[in-house]
Amino acid sequence: MVSSKLQRAFESFDAYNSNDPHQEVVNGKSYPKEYLYGVRMTERLNAYAPDANEHVQLAARCQHIGRWEIPRNSFPMDRKGYLQWRSRLALHHARIASTILATCGYDEEMIEKVKFLLQKKELHQHHPETQLLEDVVCLVFIEFYLADFAQQHEDDKVVDILKKTIKKMSSNALNVATTISMSPKISQLVARALN
Repeated sequence: MVSSKLQRAFESFDAYNSNDPHQEVVNGKSYPKEYLYGVRMTERLNAYAPDANEHVQLAARCQHIGRWEIPRNSFPMDRKGYLQWRSRLALHHARIASTILATCGYDEEMIEKVKFLLQKKELHQHHPETQLLEDVVCLVFIEFYLADFAQQHEDDKVVDILKKTIKKMSSNALNVATTISMSPKISQLVARALN
């Protein structure tokens, strides 16, 4: 059961993300891209870890909040520039989320927990909740964004990205990934990455 405070936060995140000028069409209906991403994150988290703590639920919903406000091309288009962009985005998401959560009546402790997750802290130290959020991120990427990414890039590049994605996932998430419906082409690329 979703608390009224959590529902209010979700609605506030969604309202902010509804300002995304980038659109994605699903079943003939157009949605703001980051609004749709937030909903997909919540749906995947609910399926993958239905008992997730409230701060994990909050972090999942606002994972990409305001992402369009810092375009990728505002940083050098190389690996270093990509990492700088991702670091800046993490701080940007945390700042927006903090303001919204405070407005929704969350205390500083809860806000700090959400910021911790949005900044992917202790991911490589296997922090269980950071890992949980990363699992959901990877599963949402595979389910909804991988096919489009694969159309825009050479197979070897896709396999390289998949290898990096797989490295970030827990064994449980990898098992769940095998149940996601994929085209024969995507399945072949995933198999290459796994080998």
